[in-house]
Amino acid sequence: MSAETPRTSFEIFGGDGRGLVKSWTRGVAFEDEARKQVMRAASMPFVHKWVAVMPDVHAGLGATVGSVIPTKGAIIPAAVGVDIGCGMMAVRTSLTAGQLPDHLGGVRSAIEAAVPHGRTDDGGPNDRGAFGTLPDPHALAWGTLKPAFEAICEKHPRLARGTTEKHLGTLGTGNHFIEVCLDGADHVWVMLHSGSRGVGNRVGSYFISRAKEEMQRWFVHLPDADLAYLPEGSTYFADYCEALAWAQRFAATNRELMMEAVLAALRRSGLLPDFDARLEAVNCHHNYVSEEVHYGEKVFVTRKGAVRAGKGELGIIPGSMGARSYIVRGKGNPESFCSCSHGAGRVMSRTEAKRRFTLEDHARATAGIECRKDAEVLDETPAAYKPIDAVMEAQKDLVEVVYELRQVVCVKG
Repeated sequence: MSAETPRTSFEIFGGDGRGLVKSWTRGVAFEDEARKQVMRAASMPFVHKWVAVMPDVHAGLGATVGSVIPTKGAIIPAAVGVDIGCGMMAVRTSLTAGQLPDHLGGVRSAIEAAVPHGRTDDGGPNDRGAFGTLPDPHALAWGTLKPAFEAICEKHPRLARGTTEKHLGTLGTGNHFIEVCLDGADHVWVMLHSGSRGVGNRVGSYFISRAKEEMQRWFVHLPDADLAYLPEGSTYFADYCEALAWAQRFAATNRELMMEAVLAALRRSGLLPDFDARLEAVNCHHNYVSEEVHYGEKVFVTRKGAVRAGKGELGIIPGSMGARSYIVRGKGNPESFCSCSHGAGRVMSRTEAKRRFTLEDHARATAGIECRKDAEVLDETPAAYKPIDAVMEAQKDLVEVVYELRQVVCVKG
């Protein structure tokens, strides 16, 4: 008897002519709207090979979160989205669990005081989520970013209208967070999630609009208006790539500055002994475009809610407020274009989560974690997300787990 053919770890959808999708979603939810959305993206004629779908997939604004879209000769700005360069950073310290104070409220307060977070005053001058005056390290970092930004704004002045440098080193709102975590050996980690803040939103929104205008000008009919694209060789394409690369650099710098501020605040708090940090560190995007070679051809890879997982590369897959997170090492799976999920993935909208869950539900789900437990964070409660265990099981051929982290402190915007 011949050996049984091994089952592939992904499922295949479409493929009649164009529109091939490979989906790592066995055992996790893949709602109809997300499926339709990703199939529309896969039907675009410049997609290279197929679209890869990660197990945290869910329908998003403009494009499917948890999708990897390789393209030749064009980029879809809405597939990248408006939180350009959003990603994760994690650092292992020399601290251990036994060196943390019994009550962690002071640790959380120290972090909240060090990093602007949230949004007030409708983003105006008194917004608590922005700096009034930039600290010296932030001003120095802005000095390296400013010339390229001014060059971009000379061509597209609208991008200068809004808060930019005062968001550098700030957290934001929504699912962005700063956490103190413990690994399996009780080593203390600091982990955070944020992106390019207001300026990235402006860049994304501006070029999404320009792409839609170009589609109308060229009489291009699309299955979805959000699939409007910029073709390589056009002026807007070059300018978008320039602004995109800058926003991704801003986002990575933003995370670096926040991490330094958090570590400094913990040292100043008087609650902890002296410690070393950056014993191991990871800083990775999960909303971005990268020029890469796949199947022998140079392509633009848009990862919308996905992390690069090349062979040996470290990445971060966070759970929800009450679930474990993972430091992972990529296996370099070519079928996924060397990618993995960027988290657990939502199973319901923020509105539905606030309707369905009570404060008591949220308190139970986050028991033992020093974090906000008020109505404003109900949309981030753990049950609004897919089970992280199922998400990790579905992508075993994409990554291996290096560290499993459990949070003990979580700061939300």
